[in-house]
Amino acid sequence: MTCAPFELQPDPVRASKKRNHFSGISAVTQSNQAVLFAPYALGELQLKNRVVMASMTRGRARNAELAPTELHVEYYRQRAAAGLIFTEGTWISPRAIGFINAPGLFTERQIEGWRAVTSAVHSEGGTIFAQLAHSGAISHPDFFDGELPVAPSAVNPGLKAFTAGGFKDTVTPRAMSLEEIGSTIADYGAAAKNAREAGFDGVELHAAVAYLLPEFLNSTLNIREDAYGGSAENRTRIVLEVLDALIAVWGPGRVGIKISPALAMGGFGLTDKTIETYDYLVDRLNELPLSHLQVGRTLDDLAGTPIAALQDTIGYYRARFNGTLIANFGFDGASANAAIEDKQADLVSFAKPFIGNPDLVRRLREGLPLASSSAETYFQGGPQGYVDYPAAP
Repeated sequence: MTCAPFELQPDPVRASKKRNHFSGISAVTQSNQAVLFAPYALGELQLKNRVVMASMTRGRARNAELAPTELHVEYYRQRAAAGLIFTEGTWISPRAIGFINAPGLFTERQIEGWRAVTSAVHSEGGTIFAQLAHSGAISHPDFFDGELPVAPSAVNPGLKAFTAGGFKDTVTPRAMSLEEIGSTIADYGAAAKNAREAGFDGVELHAAVAYLLPEFLNSTLNIREDAYGGSAENRTRIVLEVLDALIAVWGPGRVGIKISPALAMGGFGLTDKTIETYDYLVDRLNELPLSHLQVGRTLDDLAGTPIAALQDTIGYYRARFNGTLIANFGFDGASANAAIEDKQADLVSFAKPFIGNPDLVRRLREGLPLASSSAETYFQGGPQGYVDYPAAP
């Protein structure tokens, strides 16, 4: 859903220019003893392995209702061997939309579509969480009949939105009123209820990359002077209030959050307030009965930046967070297994390798080569490049 050039979600700009291949990913040696394939207790949920399918925008909800279809049912069913699946970022309301043909969780038709998906995953013995998302400033007036997107402050992030008319530059959004912040928190709660009705096993709050909640956490994009800006406590307030709303619906152990503090997206930048803000946030997360914290690591050289301390992103937050930690971005089978063996992470999530390899878990376990995937079909299209990748013979 974002223009994120990394594993959290494939980059639509790069995808339009070239094909990517992932056949070089390393398998795990001595796989019968690899902890990556050992079961894991995520609260009351028993995961069959520690391979997680990360959220990826795929743009297949090609209907006016933005509802999941039979294509989504088959896509997620094929990948149900993962210990845990996170859906693509799913809109919590019409005002949250920021990418074409991405599904929502705010209508009965969408609930019905997702119920078919969760049923298919459960029939294969899988576990699936809905990732709840709001695009904030990373949207475009095309989605709102010409009205401006909403954001913490009237600051243009300088990225691109994928609209029906193609990629368009983001605009200066409208700053949210306190009333709108409250109604948005309520929208998250309503989407959480819809996720329960649709049969999900839990929900993950999308607070990574360049969406609404990371915008609140960013001191460049959030220049508010009220209770939602101006300090680490205030910048994190909406995130914690949303989590409270989700936990009120789901109870302990069924709500998680994804963050990516060491990843700069376009105009976001890495500010001198980043570490302070996320330190405060993660310390507060320790007080909540969460299922997990998923962290997107950086592969860039952070030397000389205000966030050089986050170079070992996973290690930094492993030392601060007391619960289940999921490491995300740039792992192969061997490095994922090593991260778990070294107790840097409890689970590891993979994104792009799952596109061309619906049987990724088996391929990693048995050391089978990985199939390549077509970048041209990452973000739009029909069955091709979505549900037609075969399992290994």
